[in-house]
Amino acid sequence: MIPFIRTPDSRFARLSNYPFKPNYKDIDGLRMHYVDEGSKNADPVLMLHGEPTWSYLYRHMIPICAAAGHRVIAPDLIGFGKSDKPTNKNDYSYETHVDWLLNFIDQLELNNITLVCQDWGSLLGLRLAAENSDRFKAIVVGNGMLPTGDETVPKAFKIWRAFALNSPWFPIAKIINTGCFKTLSPDEIRAYDAPFPSSKYKAGTRAFPALVPISPDNPASSANKEAWKVLEKWEKPFLTTFSNGDPITRGGDRYMQKRIPGAHGQEHITLKGGHFLQEDAGAEFAAAINKLLEDIDLKSSVSASA
Repeated sequence: MIPFIRTPDSRFARLSNYPFKPNYKDIDGLRMHYVDEGSKNADPVLMLHGEPTWSYLYRHMIPICAAAGHRVIAPDLIGFGKSDKPTNKNDYSYETHVDWLLNFIDQLELNNITLVCQDWGSLLGLRLAAENSDRFKAIVVGNGMLPTGDETVPKAFKIWRAFALNSPWFPIAKIINTGCFKTLSPDEIRAYDAPFPSSKYKAGTRAFPALVPISPDNPASSANKEAWKVLEKWEKPFLTTFSNGDPITRGGDRYMQKRIPGAHGQEHITLKGGHFLQEDAGAEFAAAINKLLEDIDLKSSVSASA
């Protein structure tokens, strides 16, 4: 059994703009929290957060997509948010995070999934979609990528990685605030700090930067290269919604647009915002998702009537 700790529920009391009912699944003895809004009969929109956020990041987007008739599911990755937090950094690996998420979608019996992902949500989600392509109908990526270790590593990421690994001070909310154009309110600062009452809760946030493949000998590189072989033949809709102010993922949208067939002809957009574009342009991000799914439904209806 992996040793873990659980953030007290009291830390999440009366969070601003986060009225969602909590839901939980047991994942290999760990409790994973998720938001599940909208019609349970609708196809799921799976929103995956990254580092060091949690499902609170999608609070402005969830109601917009649910109101459009979609079932919106936003889990907290293990080690984040309301989910349990293994206390040993070595218990977190790229592969383990992918396995935890696959376990999660298996338990919920999710199919016809539209993946919405950013940051580490993309590293995990794109692998998950490539390795289980029959369960996904569309992908929307904002400020994310699937690295193999062969890419040039941005200087901004190298600085961030060194900070996460070596700094004794790891202020979650202030880190997120730095990655936004907007200034987070005191309530938002409290919400992002809520999952982490002390440093012992932050093993998962500390582990993530070191798991990013930045060289070809990384343990995840081989599996990610195999995933790219699938993505290079991906004909299903693939939309990019990057922001104009992210030094870490800048240019990744154009790279994927050229390399992934399903991206050809899509209405890709550039949103105004920093790395955490859900904070800066959440409504616009959600509208782009809804528009893509509208177009998919329209094309499906036309094909069915032809």
